[in-house]
Amino acid sequence: MSTLLLALSAVLVSYVIGSIPAASWLARSRGVDIRKVGSGNSGATNVLRSLGKGPAFLVALFDILKGALVVWLARALGLPPEWVGLCGVAAVIGHNFSPFLGFRGGKGVATSFGTIAALDPVVGAGAFVLGVAAMWLTRFVSAGSILGAITAILLVVALGRPVWLMLVIGFLAALLVWQHRSNIGRLTAGKESRLGEKVR
Repeated sequence: MSTLLLALSAVLVSYVIGSIPAASWLARSRGVDIRKVGSGNSGATNVLRSLGKGPAFLVALFDILKGALVVWLARALGLPPEWVGLCGVAAVIGHNFSPFLGFRGGKGVATSFGTIAALDPVVGAGAFVLGVAAMWLTRFVSAGSILGAITAILLVVALGRPVWLMLVIGFLAALLVWQHRSNIGRLTAGKESRLGEKVR
């Protein structure tokens, strides 16, 4: 198999892995359609508000591992770093636009973190610390997620990482912010739900 065909196959497999909707399937096993409660997103935050901490932790862990796994697999195949980054991007796109959910999904926070942490642990750790700190101080998951994404961009540039990595993290951060556009509107209007609030 040629390197190009191997790389393209890895990107496709990464998309499929990323598209596995853990939140939706776990919620369904408990009689809940995650797309019809809360924000309607198939992600850990909506599971937390709908089903509680235990299920949310499992979903978050699974979604993080999706992003990290595709990076590890791509490296194990000996792909060039640029293609490794594309595999991570494909996993996040799969999570956000899953064919299992009619090309809907979550907002990609956990899967983006898993991807970034696997690509560059220093950048991932910095984004995690500031993002979690913002969530803890404000109790807004969206605010912490957006701050974490911005931190990742600033760090990857400040640390002088390769251009391909800057582009990958820049794309993931921009996609994350775009996915949170409705949250930004609610934040500015003072209507955003805080961490720990339940939904009907």
